[in-house]
Amino acid sequence: MTWLTPLIAGIAAAIAVPTLLILYFLKLRRRQVEVSTTLLWKKAIQDLQANAPFQKLRRNILLLLQLLILAAALFAVAQPQLMNTGIDTQRHIIMIDRSASMSAEDETEGSAARSRLDAAKDQARAFIDTLREPSLFDRSRGDEAMIIAFDASGEIRQPFTNDRRLLKSAIDAITPVDTPTSLDEAMKLAMANSPRKQHIEGNTVTNIEGLYNREPISLQIWTDGRIPDAGKTKPGNDDVIVVHRVGQTSTGNIGIVSSRAERAFDQPIKLSLFVGLQSTEPQARDVDVELSIDGQVVGIRSVSLPAAKTETSGEGPAAVTRTVPATGGVVFKMDRAEAGLATIRLRVPAGGAGGTSGLDALETDNRAWVAIPPAARLSVAVVTSGNLFLSAALKGLPLAELAQFTPADFEKLLADGKAGKYDVIILDGWLPAPKRPAAGAPGLSTADILPPGRYLILNSIPGPGFLLTDLGKGETSAIIDWRRDHPVMKGVNLESVIIAESRPVQPITRSGSSASVSILATSDRGPAIVEIGAPEWRAIAAPFDVAASTWPFDVSFVVFMAQSVNYLGSDRWAAAGGSARAVQPGSVLSDRLPAGAQSVRVREPGPDGRTVEIAVAADGRVVYGPIRASGAYELSWIGPAGPGDRTDGGRVSRTYAANLLDSAESDIAAAQELTLASSVVQARQTGATATRKLWPWLILGALAILMLEWFVYNKKVQV
Repeated sequence: MTWLTPLIAGIAAAIAVPTLLILYFLKLRRRQVEVSTTLLWKKAIQDLQANAPFQKLRRNILLLLQLLILAAALFAVAQPQLMNTGIDTQRHIIMIDRSASMSAEDETEGSAARSRLDAAKDQARAFIDTLREPSLFDRSRGDEAMIIAFDASGEIRQPFTNDRRLLKSAIDAITPVDTPTSLDEAMKLAMANSPRKQHIEGNTVTNIEGLYNREPISLQIWTDGRIPDAGKTKPGNDDVIVVHRVGQTSTGNIGIVSSRAERAFDQPIKLSLFVGLQSTEPQARDVDVELSIDGQVVGIRSVSLPAAKTETSGEGPAAVTRTVPATGGVVFKMDRAEAGLATIRLRVPAGGAGGTSGLDALETDNRAWVAIPPAARLSVAVVTSGNLFLSAALKGLPLAELAQFTPADFEKLLADGKAGKYDVIILDGWLPAPKRPAAGAPGLSTADILPPGRYLILNSIPGPGFLLTDLGKGETSAIIDWRRDHPVMKGVNLESVIIAESRPVQPITRSGSSASVSILATSDRGPAIVEIGAPEWRAIAAPFDVAASTWPFDVSFVVFMAQSVNYLGSDRWAAAGGSARAVQPGSVLSDRLPAGAQSVRVREPGPDGRTVEIAVAADGRVVYGPIRASGAYELSWIGPAGPGDRTDGGRVSRTYAANLLDSAESDIAAAQELTLASSVVQARQTGATATRKLWPWLILGALAILMLEWFVYNKKVQV
């Protein structure tokens, strides 16, 4: 049993109970009356004794009944209630999911629809009302709670406290975001802030370190259960985990899960916009896809999406049923040379019910934005000591410029700062000398390996010993597998390629490294073609000598060269604000501005979006975030412009598209269980506890005793 307002009841009892007793102690003031006989004296003396002060109270049924009435009323003022939580711990961590799917409006309040997040906040506030209050004499005996809001990351909104006002204010301040969901980081945050076990010896208190060094806690999680990384989370073995489900398990949704803009390599003016859709609706649906560019509608396409299917695995109680979403898409093709911002919107077809908001329960994934690159032919520089195969492969490509340099000439170009004019640089059997770390610097970084840019590297290994391990030159080898889904390898057939002298490499895994290495093709001796992504540069590398292989005599070599140049060239625009202008909420907006940029500002989406001034590093790098809402973000500055940038009123601007584009988050049907690393927790649909308020019964009891007291009083008067 808990008491919501014990202090108020205690104060009232301290006043009311003595007052009632004093009324029975006080001597009544009587008027003098002459009587005709002494037979009434005995009765008068007894009455005077009963009302004389400082006398022992006599048995009085009325006083007893009135004390019972007063006690019932005072207990009602204290608001006692019974809870059926099964939780003995005094520490609770309240974790509230605020990701994109929690904005789905499939909860109700009366007849009005409301979001899952609003329902979760109401339930969390109700749970706070059930926490045990500290006693008047020992403030440490009350329950404490911490508030954590999580989406793609976790955030402590209120540290441990027993102040209900602070806890409820922290919950009220939680707002929805348009990010995917992740529980692992939030759980680590909760574990790190859990109370430590303590050893008390005399006046010395020490925290116990080791494997079992935490006090058990109660984890109260409000979520719709759509958490892809839940299986990685590891709460304590003794922790009590309660998952409160919000949202309906049958809610379907249609959303945009992919979007991109591409230009034809041979005719850059030809623009294609691809839109991928997903439906978890149990029935087939038709939807209109509307495309606007810079605020003007340029096309509407109708798409028919089939009904989502259900699959059941396992048998009996262990059977698991999951929804397999239906997919579809549309392609918009047009002639457009200029850069721009495309807005994609899903609508109910003409004649359907409702507008955009009536399409489904989640509005966030019904819109997407795409930054369109400008139409431009690529400039390519080839650094080689002489390779006829390269010239032959590149000669037929529709390039704006194809320049060839010797290593010495290109070193001079680098020293003069003029190498940046080339979109793609092909390095054949040569690499620029890496920078040496300055004295006192932590060591080699990706910025020291290659100058900023986009590179196709042949017969060389970038970052040996730092990014890649050189496995040495080997014997004759053949390509046995390659990533057919990668843009560089699409349509490339390497089955007949024989390498006379293999030179396989192996990626080096470094924790905290800003570079990523992925294998694109593998020979029977090891990795043969790799892609390296770094903040300052990107490269496709084939470390073996192409001239000492059969590859140049195969048409796949020309296709590989063309697709590599196109892929890296498009990514070159990304480095100047192109594809890098696509960012997912939950991550940070990171870019590099032209040298000399100053007064850099970010304007958030919407007509009332706030403008934030941000710092720019010496090398032009800017970072803003994490991004919380989807939409178009505008970055502006004073200074030179880059490819695709706009200039207006003396300020240069770039637009960045922030989109959810997450198929897991768009599957908004609430889950009935949450699978953690150590257990499977069944979700509750209603509030945190089964709470029974006792004060109404106490009031009814007081009224019943009052009726009895009235009856007894009238009986005594009649006697």
